Amino acid sequence: MAGHKVYFSIINAVEKGKLKEPFSKEDFKNVCPGFCQGTYSAFLYKHRLGNRGGNSELFELVEINRFKLIKPFKYGF
Repeated sequence: MAGHKVYFSIINAVEKGKLKEPFSKEDFKNVCPGFCQGTYSAFLYKHRLGNRGGNSELFELVEINRFKLIKPFKYGF
């Protein structure tokens, strides 16, 4: 599943210290290149805590364009 690949990339970057929390979509793009352009904004907002679409809640929006991972991680990561 493509979403798991994006999520795993973010977790991996945070765990290795390459992506510092809270991070912006620009930070995510710089540290995890290679995803389609829309992924960098859409994925974070789509999977934020309290999203209206009922999608999995993977990130907390702590201020405008600043996110933290919700822990513990989901999907066995």
